[in-house]
Amino acid sequence: MAGKTASAADRKYLALLSEKFPTVRSAVTEIINLEAILNLPKGTEHFVSDVHGEYDAFKHILSNCSGVIRERVADTFRLELTGAEQADLCTLIYYPHRKLRRLRDEGVASDEWYAITLMRLVRLARYLSDSYTRSKVRKAMPDEYAYIIDELLHASPGESDGRQGYHRRIIDTIVDTGAADDFVVSLASLVKRLAVDHLHVVGDVFDRGEHADKIMDRLMGYHSVDLQWGNHDIVWMGAAAGSAACLAAVIRNNVHYDSLKILESAYGIPLRELALFAEATYRADDGMSPVEKAISVILFKLEGQTVLRHPNWGMGDRLLLGRVDAARGTCEVSGRAWELRTRDFPTLRADDPYALTDEERGVMDNLLEAVRTSDKLRAHVNFLYERGSAYLVRNDNVLFHACVPMDEDGTFHPVNHQGRLLAGRAYYDYADRLARRAWLEGDQVSLDWMWYLWCGRYSPLSGRVMKTFERTYFTDRSTWDEPRDPYYRLMADPAACGRVLEEFGCDPERGHVINGHTPVHASEGERPVRAGGRLVVIDGGFCQAYHKTTGIAGYTLIADPRGMRIKAHRPFASIADVLDLNADIMSDDDRFELEPRPLTVGDTDTGDEIREQIADLRALLAAYRAGELPERKA
Repeated sequence: MAGKTASAADRKYLALLSEKFPTVRSAVTEIINLEAILNLPKGTEHFVSDVHGEYDAFKHILSNCSGVIRERVADTFRLELTGAEQADLCTLIYYPHRKLRRLRDEGVASDEWYAITLMRLVRLARYLSDSYTRSKVRKAMPDEYAYIIDELLHASPGESDGRQGYHRRIIDTIVDTGAADDFVVSLASLVKRLAVDHLHVVGDVFDRGEHADKIMDRLMGYHSVDLQWGNHDIVWMGAAAGSAACLAAVIRNNVHYDSLKILESAYGIPLRELALFAEATYRADDGMSPVEKAISVILFKLEGQTVLRHPNWGMGDRLLLGRVDAARGTCEVSGRAWELRTRDFPTLRADDPYALTDEERGVMDNLLEAVRTSDKLRAHVNFLYERGSAYLVRNDNVLFHACVPMDEDGTFHPVNHQGRLLAGRAYYDYADRLARRAWLEGDQVSLDWMWYLWCGRYSPLSGRVMKTFERTYFTDRSTWDEPRDPYYRLMADPAACGRVLEEFGCDPERGHVINGHTPVHASEGERPVRAGGRLVVIDGGFCQAYHKTTGIAGYTLIADPRGMRIKAHRPFASIADVLDLNADIMSDDDRFELEPRPLTVGDTDTGDEIREQIADLRALLAAYRAGELPERKA
């Protein structure tokens, strides 16, 4: 706006801006502050994916910041502390309450130990704080100790003897007054806060493990986080929005993974009525429990109703329940009768196979009501909507959980939804809008769409043909194979990655496609970084069931001022082992991208936003000096 005659809209905007910066001096001060911030080091970004309810492993990855804390401790104390002493300090930072309790019980936590440890934590926090403004660091401190910690952080090696004595006296008084434990905990929290500026969770917080609720609680208290929805998240979101098909899928998943505790104990959704119905209706044989049989039939009936409402999805071949011959124990697919695990289908009607019985409908209606009245579940799902999205574009990286549906020739596959052909980014935008509509309005089309995002043939959050029916009932495992979208094969080609990056507005030469969803089989030679560094697959591998097949406990990604590095994690034992043995999650570090110079805030999207703010402030400054706007002096 500077240098041009301001339009009426510009003048109105500047008048509004002047309410926040009412004088020349206040505008100049903010310009100076923002220009300085542009030259600070770029904040460290931490990327994780596919957490799948494994709370202890996730908690530890957050606590050690995928090894960043251990690295910073080594940088600061390499010449002073042995490896064992560094590991002790790291464990104290990860779990200060529990480590302090052990050290007190062992008689280690003397006044001298506290004084030395507090100074070490102060030095580490000081080192990490160099990447932030003093204001941002202070906001990260606990309010009650902010002044004291701020004083300690801004001590310098060359200060006078009197000043050094002042800081030593602060430490001595902290110990003498019995506040040392509080300060250790506060400084440990500050160190972890400063080690990572922002966390990206690239999908699948839910299912398999029992404690997705604890992970959600942790994320809701995290200082800066975004989430890209995975298919296991969207099915929970759909259930909370009111989709009976999604809710049945959620319950069946938790039956399958033996993790019903999250529904009953964490979210207060009682399953007793379902269990009583199942026991009264189904036999306990065939290697399937009555509850598994009951919820599976309900699920496949509801899925069939959903598919029949949307012939444009082209999923008629998934209508398998209607092909079951219970008397023979078979299901006909492609002209062949496949043997089933069970013949126990007492609620299946030959004339209307997808109709719920009155009892089934009653069970589902009551479960949906329980979901609607679960305050904790609704709070967690609301957070997924507020901080989450179907995809994110940030700093020339595009983040999504699974894929961009493609055809074999590498073009983006068009999908017909409500008469509209959508592909690429437009398809993702449509998915995001309809998912939000499901939560806000709960109409049948958007609720059905939530189920499609969970398991639909061309769902960008799944990207494969789900064979839930076959995996539930068919004895022949050759039928269980789930064909994947061509995306997964084609994206090994840098040119295909470039097309995806361009589609989402990223630089195809500098940007990255970052997704999870598919475990990397390291034991078979698969690599997480592909297509010449343009594609990064960071399925976290937190789920213990994957460790034998992948040969590793998954990957996380770190983006810092020097570039990008993938962290390959070995299996996590337990928090008890960390405390007893200082047994951290060990990680192999692979820096696959090194910047020619350390990146600053000015090199990021935040830098672009700051430059826009500076331009507006300079326009305001010009308006003040030209007399177009009066200063608002107090």
